[in-house]
Amino acid sequence: MKEWFSTTSESLIAIILTSIGIYVALVLLTRISGKRSFSKMSSFDFAMTVAIGSVMATVIISKSVSLQNGIAGLVGIYAIQMLVAHARRWNFIKQIIDNKPTLLMRDGEIIEGSLEKCKVTMSDLKAKLREANVIERSEVKAVIFESTGDISVLHGSEDTDVDDWLLDF
Repeated sequence: MKEWFSTTSESLIAIILTSIGIYVALVLLTRISGKRSFSKMSSFDFAMTVAIGSVMATVIISKSVSLQNGIAGLVGIYAIQMLVAHARRWNFIKQIIDNKPTLLMRDGEIIEGSLEKCKVTMSDLKAKLREANVIERSEVKAVIFESTGDISVLHGSEDTDVDDWLLDF
């Protein structure tokens, strides 16, 4: 248990140098692959972000994984992400990887089946409506559970209609 609370100066220096090295690699790979690297556009993008964090933490803290192995792991994750991003141009790949948005409310009416399907509670829905400054249910045009897990609220006056293009999933 003593080793939990102690360290050597050699270990601290190794952690600091490894942190700098893996951080520089992350920045370079992100610049090469583009902004999408840390987007939340799909569940695959989220999984990539978690994987990158896991590799970085393991490389920084673990003595059994070298900096070179960590960089190789990051390169592999980025290569897969770039490959999948390009492959998503084909509909059949897109259907496999991307979740579809789900309509939770339309014209002030709650779609109960969609709430259940998405495991969204009524209190979750109310919180999102309040967050969007909705005062009356009648001003809600649509509430969408996005493929990223976010909830979007489209609202406006009663005489405003939502462009069908926005709701074409």
